[in-house]
Amino acid sequence: MTESTTIAAPEKIPAEPEATAARPESKTAGLRRAAIGVERRFGSAAVAFVLIAGVFGAVWSVLTPPFWGHDEITQFGRAYQIAHGGLLPQKIHDDRGPAWGGDVPVSIDALMSYAFTDYQDNPDEPDPMVLDPHVYDQLGSAAVSADTTPVWFTNTAAYSPIPYLPPAAGIRIAEALDLNVGGMVLATRWAGLLAYLLIVGFALRVLRGHRVQWLAFTVAVLPIALFQAGTVTADTVTNALAMLVSALVVKALFLGERLSKPETVAALATTVLLPVCKPTYVLIAMLTVLIPARRFGFGRVVQDGADERVAVWQRVLPWAAAGLGAVSFAGWMKIAAPTGDGMSLMRPEKQWGTVRPGDQLHGILSDPFHFLRIFGDSIARRDQHWFTQFFGELGFSYVEVPALTILAALLAFGMSLGAAERFSPTGADRKRTWLVLLTIAASVAMIYVTLYMSFTPVGYFIIDGVQGRYFVPLAVLGLAVLLRWVPLRLADAAGRVPARAAAFTVVTATSVALIAAVVKYSTLVWG
Repeated sequence: MTESTTIAAPEKIPAEPEATAARPESKTAGLRRAAIGVERRFGSAAVAFVLIAGVFGAVWSVLTPPFWGHDEITQFGRAYQIAHGGLLPQKIHDDRGPAWGGDVPVSIDALMSYAFTDYQDNPDEPDPMVLDPHVYDQLGSAAVSADTTPVWFTNTAAYSPIPYLPPAAGIRIAEALDLNVGGMVLATRWAGLLAYLLIVGFALRVLRGHRVQWLAFTVAVLPIALFQAGTVTADTVTNALAMLVSALVVKALFLGERLSKPETVAALATTVLLPVCKPTYVLIAMLTVLIPARRFGFGRVVQDGADERVAVWQRVLPWAAAGLGAVSFAGWMKIAAPTGDGMSLMRPEKQWGTVRPGDQLHGILSDPFHFLRIFGDSIARRDQHWFTQFFGELGFSYVEVPALTILAALLAFGMSLGAAERFSPTGADRKRTWLVLLTIAASVAMIYVTLYMSFTPVGYFIIDGVQGRYFVPLAVLGLAVLLRWVPLRLADAAGRVPARAAAFTVVTATSVALIAAVVKYSTLVWG
């Protein structure tokens, strides 16, 4: 395959003459051989990802004040509930209206309450957003109390336990080690980060040997993706699983290669698990059914003349996984549906009771043109915010990443797109590409419809609550479709793709983007 060479293909090491074969290998040569072995086994983008995401994810986990992540108070509350066996939404008393939540230790609630007040009441510049760092040290050093108190987390009570399994494990480990409040928060963050490194690292390994791996790498290390991986949120596992299914579809459908057995298991598992992480991404999980049965790594593909034959069960298994994922999705949606009645409590007090999913759905069905007008107004008024948020609006400090970060990330995208293989669709594969595009478009529509029904007040002038980070899980597949239809690629004077230079540029540009984001965040939040 002319377009599937490894991005950093190792030079062949010439065999040494017999006269010198007995000489001990130099330390440099030994390290080089080891590096080549790691690259062949895991892929250069996967190795670079683990290093960069591990470092910057850990930096975000330490640099971000406790509970300053996106909905981190309610995300942690749901994770704590699941860690102690509360898998289903639990209704709690609230004088304001219907509410769901659960119990957390009193000492953790004290830190939550202080963090909430602190990021709500930011002083004017040039004062830092954090009013008093010593208070965080004091509250974080307290022991995790045995006494508990109920807290509100209606918005995250609607999520299934699946994306919270890593942070829930972090909570249980913190309890086993008798860590204090700050230690428990950090352990919960690190458990999510570890899950992100493992799942996305495997996704990038799927694409080893292909230059398109650097496109997936660029998406995986976006500042917003690593910021979320370093804080407590269901989005960490959701983003990772979306990245995994994207890499598998790109390899099997666009590159036309057969999946290994572990990759096949991952494809089937992701098809089942992703739909119950977040409802807006259920459709991209179903894309595995578009992969030809002969490209899955189970069973044998029998050659029958010029044709390849697969057993009936090999054709049925992906559809069975998709069916199980769809049933799980429908079942959880039914379980979580009542929580929509309490979502208006996330709005200002004057809008309590104005978020009514049933009324919004009736409005869409009875007057779809009104909804389309609201959708158009939303784009006209907010698209510039969504663009910036795609790269990073960091938690509830609402710090937007600097211009340098966006420019460096765009450079990385340009290089990774230009260096990628040429996909040549023919016949059925061309039809499947259209189905992938339609699925992405439908997923984008689901983001808007979901937020219109679950967060936007009836009669509001735009679809509220849309954020650019919600489009990150769709980026790899969306750009892969673009690559299939846009033939432009980088090439030198001899017509060769400068793979090594492109990889170096991508890694350097993403590192610059992350460093600039860290510097700005630290300056504004901590001073």
